[in-house]
Order: sequence, then C-alpha cells, then structure tokens
Amino acid sequence: MNEKKVVGEKAVEYVKDGMVVGLGTGSTAFYFITKLGELVQQGLSIKGVPTSKQTEKLASELGIPLVSFNEIEQIDLAVDGADEVDPELNLIKGGGGALLREKIIAKASKTFIVIADSHKNVDTLGFFPLPIEVVPYGFKMTMKHIRDLGSTTKLRQHQGNPFLTDNGNYIVDTSFQKIRQPKELEKNLNLIPGVVDSGLFVEMADAAITIIDKKLVTQVRK
Repeated sequence: MNEKKVVGEKAVEYVKDGMVVGLGTGSTAFYFITKLGELVQQGLSIKGVPTSKQTEKLASELGIPLVSFNEIEQIDLAVDGADEVDPELNLIKGGGGALLREKIIAKASKTFIVIADSHKNVDTLGFFPLPIEVVPYGFKMTMKHIRDLGSTTKLRQHQGNPFLTDNGNYIVDTSFQKIRQPKELEKNLNLIPGVVDSGLFVEMADAAITIIDKKLVTQVRK
C-alpha cells in the first residue's frame, strides 16, 4: 500500500465546489494536489493558495487556479502533511522548509486537515528534529538561546550553504528528544528574538487522515 497516496487522495473528498483551498507542501501533499488537479480538469471549480513555490509550480502545471493570499479573507480548507502527529493531533512540520507559510495558511483556514502515513504517528513529539525558522541576522546567538531551552541545534544546509526558505530565512533543526509540553515550548521559542516561528503546530489540526493497523482512519481533534 502506498500510504501517502491513500491518505492524500482521501482528503480530496473534503473539497467542495467553490472552495478556496490551502495546498500543502511535501511528498504526501503531492498526492492530494495531483488528485485535485484531476478533478479540476473534470470540472471542479476551486481556487488554490499554495504554501510554497514548489507547490505553486506543481499546482500551475496541473491547471489548478491559484489566488494570492492577499486577495482573500479566508480559506475554506487547508490540507497538508506532517513530520510527526501525536494523539492530540499536535504536529511537527517543516521538514520541507515551508513551515511559516504552512502555519499562516493553516491558521487562516476554517478547517485544517493533516494527512500522514503510519510512520508519522507518535506518542510524544520530538524524535523528528523540530525545524525553527530564524532570521539570518544574529542567527548564532538565536541558536544559543534555543539551546538554552534544553536542545541541540543544527543549521540546515543546502549544497554547502545555509538552506534558505521561500522567505529568505534560515532553518535550525532542533532536537528536544521528547516534547511533553508542546504548547509551552512553542510559546517560549516565539519569545526568542530572531525566531520567526517554529514547526510546532499546537491545537491547529481539526482532523488527521492516517493509517493505523493498515487501515485508513480519520481522527478528529477533541
């Protein structure tokens, strides 16, 4: 079973004619967007808001009409993947480097659905390094402040240079091992000057479409 394909295509069932849809980034969101493109070709009328330049390119190639985030007041539905999902549907996102735009779009959405294969389900967040977007100015001091919260840090690289997000910022991949209080950690990280935002998505996902015991499951946040 291609779990990413299964959960991605299942999420398309939540898209209705006339919706403004937030389009996620990453390998699982790819299947959602690809299926959505097929339905658009068959007559489905929607407008998409991409979370990254990569997603914008894919959606354009598939003929999905796109709209600028600044042209709308609200997004009806956002669908995106995750690097980790805990039982309360708190997430770690940002493995693809698009966490800031993903969070902005998720926050602006009436409904935010996360799609994840079985390997992304965890009891406690933190095994996957938490991506944190930081401004380049003074980034070493910002990393020090992050480490002071009890973590190890690593500046993400790309072809021998610091990885740049679509917003022109750096990504610091941060290991906390186990994040038992994600809401508190998110708050503390956002108080650090130089931190733009973290890949902690706390109490944001309304539902998760995933695979549990080889079965397709939709979990709803309580």
